[in-house]
Amino acid sequence: MTRRHNTVSFLSDYGLDDEFVGVVHAVIRDLAPQAAVIDLTHGIAPCDVRAGSLALARSIAWVPEGVVLAVVDPGVGSTRRGIAVEVAGGAGVLIGPDNGLLAPAVAMAGGADRAVELSNTAYHLDAPAATFDGRDVFAPVAAHLCNGVDIAEFGPEVDPALLTPATIPLPRPMDDNDPVAGVVAEVLWVDRFGNCQLNVGPDDLPPTWDAHLRAMLPDPDQVSATVVRAVTTVDHFAAVGAGVGLVLDAYGMFALCCDRRSAAVELSIGVGDQVTICPGDAPQPAATPVSFTR
Repeated sequence: MTRRHNTVSFLSDYGLDDEFVGVVHAVIRDLAPQAAVIDLTHGIAPCDVRAGSLALARSIAWVPEGVVLAVVDPGVGSTRRGIAVEVAGGAGVLIGPDNGLLAPAVAMAGGADRAVELSNTAYHLDAPAATFDGRDVFAPVAAHLCNGVDIAEFGPEVDPALLTPATIPLPRPMDDNDPVAGVVAEVLWVDRFGNCQLNVGPDDLPPTWDAHLRAMLPDPDQVSATVVRAVTTVDHFAAVGAGVGLVLDAYGMFALCCDRRSAAVELSIGVGDQVTICPGDAPQPAATPVSFTR
């Protein structure tokens, strides 16, 4: 039996200055007035497919069953195809461009059950041009899914293995011959508080390391040079104090953080920067001179 969805979770790089987000809402409302639309974010940097894919992957475990509409689409109007990907036995369908944007979220949802190319124009809007597929293709398809249309109606089936993959870097050892010498990581995301999420999870750090670590960072003042900062693993931001912490964030990844300050500003790092985490020395207690008198 075809599932009738009632929620569309919407992510894009449209921003809020123009009418793009509102128009997509309007199309869905017109075609499927019973559907609720959840705005995950529209603050993805323009055309930053990787940032959009990571934001969607971070969100997917918490969105309700239904349709996910994601648009970060620098190739709009070109030969890149629009796709719908069914996951979780039909509990969810992800819609968007086939440019890697959906791939991490599909993997997080357990993989694709079915995928189709959105080529059946009977389910699109008539459009004067091919530069706004969010309005003209993806929004009406999302609405028709909420009205009970099966994804097979939208176009020919596509082998999920042939969909465009995402390019997410993996951490690697600093020294292949010494796996506990250090972990070479990359900054995946800087949130609005300045916390710098790394592509490192709990299983990526050697269990023999203690809480006192070092971070080797790019020197903002000298090309090809590094800066070394002491880093302490903490379980909440206030525990960092005046230094720099490494905290397990809300998504299960390690992030460099500061207490009520931006770690990105403090460390002069951003998305894509390399950070090497190494074991460090425990701080020595301060020596207080004592004099004895008779």
